[in-house]
Amino acid sequence: MTDLLRRAATHALDAALPAECVGCGREGAPLCAACIPGLDRRLDAPAGVPIGLPGDLPAPLLQLDWCAPFAGTVRSALHAIKYGGEQRLAEPLGAAVARRWTRVGVGADLVTHVPVHADRARTRGYDQAELIARAAARHLGLPYAALLARERATIAQFDLDRGDRAANVAGAFAARLGRGVDPAGRWILLVDDVVTTGATLAACAEALALAGALGTSAITVARER
Repeated sequence: MTDLLRRAATHALDAALPAECVGCGREGAPLCAACIPGLDRRLDAPAGVPIGLPGDLPAPLLQLDWCAPFAGTVRSALHAIKYGGEQRLAEPLGAAVARRWTRVGVGADLVTHVPVHADRARTRGYDQAELIARAAARHLGLPYAALLARERATIAQFDLDRGDRAANVAGAFAARLGRGVDPAGRWILLVDDVVTTGATLAACAEALALAGALGTSAITVARER
């Protein structure tokens, strides 16, 4: 009940207080029309790591793509939704994910997200990747389902070097079976905010494969190199 009250209070404050654009500071929207194109830096670029071609595509992912580099307006927007409580940014971020996937995505008939640990979601009051994924699913006209749970807390990936990131998230995720939509036989589109090496996305894809998913592709708002 406390979590529900916190979320209700946050939504009430969002409705009452005018937003400031995280890109330019202009009052009126959390991301103004002039700054939204910053989310589409790769809209016309070739697919990031397409199916069947060599590249830094961590198994068992079938495809990995992203909307923009983790810099400038994109970085500010992700920081604001993740740490600043600005949930209204989920809509433009999810719409950008949908635009990019419409251009380069192959397959996928069900959208899900990379979950944070339940303790972190309770502290924050929401899961930013879930909000982005739900918005992306609406724009894509695809169903959304919360298919995964983070079974154990992990160290933030940016605190680790490339070699330790896969070990950090190995076995950290499990499919949420018997709680609604079954991933078996489905091609899943996995959504997250930022990708670096793809280790977290691959760990999620492994959990979905164990649950019978036909395959998993992934897309994020940004990629940090």
